Amino acid sequence: MMLYLSIFLLLIALVLFWQSGRQQKKAGLPGGRVVYSDTRSWGKVEKPLYDRELQLTGKPDYLVEKNGVVLPVEVKSGRAPGAPYDSHIYQVAAYCLLVERTYGKRPPYGLLHYANRDFAIEYTRELETALLELLTDMRRDEYRSQVGRSHEQAARCRGCGYRHVCDQQVG
Repeated sequence: MMLYLSIFLLLIALVLFWQSGRQQKKAGLPGGRVVYSDTRSWGKVEKPLYDRELQLTGKPDYLVEKNGVVLPVEVKSGRAPGAPYDSHIYQVAAYCLLVERTYGKRPPYGLLHYANRDFAIEYTRELETALLELLTDMRRDEYRSQVGRSHEQAARCRGCGYRHVCDQQVG
């Protein structure tokens, strides 16, 4: 009787392990251990990552520990563009910076997961410098009374909630 119970429990464990792997793959996560999740489907939502010096806060969708390195994963619900948008790249870079400041080890890359494709965003020194310059520009613009808007994507401009009061609208 104990033998049958042991075999039964082993089979249940294997099925649960298999389902866990499928769920992790479906979420766009690389192999490794999920150490942080900002989605309710994996349990309690974690507190955000925060860097006091930069006054930067972020909540990546997932952090996965793989071979001693923590990698941020950002999940986008839509289909992938031909190349990731700059805003998505900077979002992943910000998470890489926060991971480095929080865990003390620089991630070599972060992941962007779209419904149909994944992108590994290399966290290079050049990308980090560009991110820090962007953050500096944002802090400067925060106190300006007039800031020009970006209208590089006409579709985004058309969908903007401030379009009805914007004097710079296009398309």
